[in-house]
Amino acid sequence: MSESEPLRVAAGSPEGSELPALLLMPEKATALLVFAHGAGAGMRHPFMESLAVALAEAGLATLRWEFPYMAAGRRRPDRPPAAVAAVRQAVDAARRVRDDRIPRARLIAGGKSFGGRMTSTAASESHLEGVAGLALVGFPLHPVGRPGSDRAAHLLSVDVPVLVLQGTRDKMGAVELLEPIVATLPHGSSLHIEDDADHGFHVRKRSGREDADVVRSLARGLARWADTL
Repeated sequence: MSESEPLRVAAGSPEGSELPALLLMPEKATALLVFAHGAGAGMRHPFMESLAVALAEAGLATLRWEFPYMAAGRRRPDRPPAAVAAVRQAVDAARRVRDDRIPRARLIAGGKSFGGRMTSTAASESHLEGVAGLALVGFPLHPVGRPGSDRAAHLLSVDVPVLVLQGTRDKMGAVELLEPIVATLPHGSSLHIEDDADHGFHVRKRSGREDADVVRSLARGLARWADTL
């Protein structure tokens, strides 16, 4: 497998700045995932790295990229309008990469936590051109200790299948709340559950699994779903 290739993604800001990105392209990739990071860690976070590698082993390419605030070294996430604009720029860039290098591959958009939420928000506002489905990894359905489903209301306006990958110990996204929500989404949407995994997809020793096992399971689940699109 080749190493990740550094790219630049046009940010769409008035200043015309660019955002850093990493492309990992296995041979004969069947899909390309535009993969946004979570609120507190960038595209090089170990989880992002390990999942990208596992996805490549499963035949899926990834284009990881960073929101403007992360690229600028700021801690506070971008406001939704800026984040959504960045999502659209990343998807546009990924679509050009797909068309140029792997034109038969499906294009999937998504991200970890905040990145997934901003990607689905963008898709709910207007169609993401060329995107066949959304993959939301650790969807932040509600704040810790405050269960609710308001953050998922926009998913009903998404016009492509959605895959939500969630751990049963995720304190920001109770599986029992997500199940009925995903059941109402477009045909082909589904919920992939990782037993004992928390929001970072860490598992306890008593689960009988290691974090690496979870990452491989996530990659296999995402790859199987991508084949159905």
